[in-house]
Order: sequence, then structure tokens, then C-alpha cells
Amino acid sequence: MISFYDVRAVKGKNTRVVLDNGDLDEISESFFQGAAIRALSGGAWGFVCTDRLDDLDDKLEIAKVIARKIDDGEELDLAYSEPGRGGGLPVKKDPQDLSLEEKVELLREIETAAKVEGISSTQAAYNETNASVGYRSSDGRDMEYEFTRLGFFVTAVARQNGIYQAGMESRAGVCGLELFEDVNAIMLAKKAGQTAVDLLDAKTPKGGSFPVVVDQELGGVFVHEAVGHATEADIVLEGGSVLEGRLGKKIGTDLVTVKDDPGLPRYGYYPFDDEGSASKETVLVERGVLNSYLHSRETAARLGGASCNARAQGCARPVVRMSNTYLAEGDWSFEEMLEELGEGVYLLGSRGGQVSPAEGIFQFNAKRGYLVEDGEIAGLLRDVSLSGHTLETLDRIKAVGDDLSFNSGRCGKAGQWVPISDGSPHVLIEEATVGGAG
Repeated sequence: MISFYDVRAVKGKNTRVVLDNGDLDEISESFFQGAAIRALSGGAWGFVCTDRLDDLDDKLEIAKVIARKIDDGEELDLAYSEPGRGGGLPVKKDPQDLSLEEKVELLREIETAAKVEGISSTQAAYNETNASVGYRSSDGRDMEYEFTRLGFFVTAVARQNGIYQAGMESRAGVCGLELFEDVNAIMLAKKAGQTAVDLLDAKTPKGGSFPVVVDQELGGVFVHEAVGHATEADIVLEGGSVLEGRLGKKIGTDLVTVKDDPGLPRYGYYPFDDEGSASKETVLVERGVLNSYLHSRETAARLGGASCNARAQGCARPVVRMSNTYLAEGDWSFEEMLEELGEGVYLLGSRGGQVSPAEGIFQFNAKRGYLVEDGEIAGLLRDVSLSGHTLETLDRIKAVGDDLSFNSGRCGKAGQWVPISDGSPHVLIEEATVGGAG
């Protein structure tokens, strides 16, 4: 017997432009459409994906047949969730009003600005998605929203005596061309170029345990990778989270409050998730205490909690994902944190790394760092990393800044990539392992 079904339809257009050392490497406009259809019988899901939108009722019947055939007699419960509403965030300046040629020239200005003296190569990319998502289900949900996501990145590489160093800047949002009014893309490109050149003469770090201050970008990556993934309820149920069984328990200092909120107008925004659940803020950690996991309707029924974080790429199956995840602000100024640090290391940016949510072990490569002496920023460091254990690090957070900032990107899980934002103020950690990064 079919106890539930839903149909999610997506359609839209992707635009991408890539410049490589001034040459047009890629320029494309691609249209897409499709639907993901689920039917639940007992404890079994039937799932159908199609790239047509004119025969969804027929595909729904196929999903129902599949579910009945594999029904094992067990019952799978879905927790109630507040139904979402349609709509979306309107753009102020529609990028579809700009021709492809004009977008190329816009990007060319950005890439050219990165070619400061000493730069050997540059690359820049412009990405734009205009789409709509419609959802209906057997429990009466019927809604749709439209969105525009737009962003760019620029990378500059400097070379000297066989040493290569790179600088990279990017910005993205759920917005239109007003992004380029909100941020100075030319200045960011010049910054990327100058960073690469400066890093050629930077020192490499001496490894060891030091007090550190991390900037908003690296702090946001830590919150997303080391904390956020460990709170995704499907990972918890699979035994893959160091936070399993820790609800209501202290996992960090009183300064640590972590939230996930898909309703924020950031890159991970959506008014309802891919199960039709209304977006709302989830307080994951409150004053150091693990308060909640992130949920789909299925995991919320099994573990208790509220569902609004079931997400999918395109027409894939929805899984538990973060949206806009961040460490809430404190009341320390950056200057006060450096003074409190005294002697240590200031780490900025992120260029990848690795984390094990099950073991709670992480290692992130920073874009650059600085020695801090007598509370003042001193020598520049290159090829520097931050590593440690998630719970130990959360328990060593000594100060949280008043300067929350977000960064945008895409997060991979279950073979799917979805847009997210992560955020943090500056953070002072009384002890962490600093070393060279490959």
C-alpha cells in the first residue's frame, strides 16, 4: 500500500564563462529540466528520475509499482514538517538582460586586474543559474519557487625559482548582477594577484602546537566540515559521527553557538527543502551544548527533531544537507583577540583539506598565515595548515569575534553537489596544531 508520494520538478538554464590567461576557454548556455518522483510503500521507496515534464503521472505510477515490489513489510515513518511556501528572492539586476559577450567582457576586466607584476598565469570564471523548483506531495503540498544564483572566481599564480604560489578570490550569492555592486571584483582580483606574489617570499611554518586566530573563511570551513557534517542525522544513524549520542551534552565552550538557516539570503538559501518542508533556523550548538541534528523527514522520525534539510542536486534523491551554517558572533574585536593571543599564528582562508566526522579529526590548508608577536601581525607564512580534533578544538575556543562574515561554495556528499554558505567571525583557539601544508 502506498502511504506517501511526492514529485519534484526542476527546470532552468546554466551560463558559464571561463578565461584562461586571457583566452576564452569556455562559454556555454545550457538548458535543463527534469523531475524526481518518490513513492513509499511500507519501508521501501520507489524512485524514478525523468528528463521530461509532460508525463509525470505515468512516472509516478511506475514509482508506486517499484515501491510495492520491494516492500519488505516493515514500516517507515515520516515525521510531520511545516509545509513550505513558494516565492523566492527577487533579483535587483537580472543577469539575463546582459548578453554573453558582455559577460565575457565583465569577466575579462576581472582577470586582467589579477595580472599584477610577477604573475605568471591567471584564470577567471563566471557562473550563473536561473531556475525554478516545483514540489507536490500526497499530503497536500503544492508549491514552487524561482531563484538566480550568480558568482565568480579569479585565480593568479606566481612563480620564482621553481616555487609556485597562488592567490584566489571568489564571491557568489542568490542574487543578480547587483553582486558586482556589493563587492569590488577588480580590487579582489588585484588582491589575489598580490597575495600570490607576496607568498613567494614568505616563510614556511615551524610545526607545533600554538595559540591561533583563524579568520572568517577558515573558521567557516571548520564549522561546516568539522561540526556541520557531524550533525547531519543520516551520518549519525550510520555511525559516522563523533557527535552520535551527545545531544544535550557539552561539546565546546560557552562561546560556541552554531546555527544552520536556509532562510538567510545567502548562497545556500531555499524557501522550502526538497521534501517541501519550510525553511527555518536550526540551532545545532547553543552555548557549547549540542542542541540538535539536521534532519530529513525520515531521520526526524527516527531520532526526533525538526526537518528542513533534505536536499538534492537536480533530480537526485534528497539526503540530509547543510544550507547556511555558521558560528554566531561574540563580542571580541579583532584587535582585542590579537592582544589576547600575544605570541602565536594568525591563519587566513582555506584551500582544501580533509576531515573524518566519525573520528572528529580534521586538517585544513590555509591560504596564508602570519606570525603574531607581542599582539602584532609580523611575518607572512605560506604552505600552512591547521589540524586537530573537533571536540578538543571546540573546547579550546577562547574568544569569538564580532565580525561575522560568510563565504559561498558547493558541498559534496552522496555523489551530489549543492550550494552552501558557511560563516564565522574571527576565532581565538588557545591551542591548535599548525604545520606545513602540501
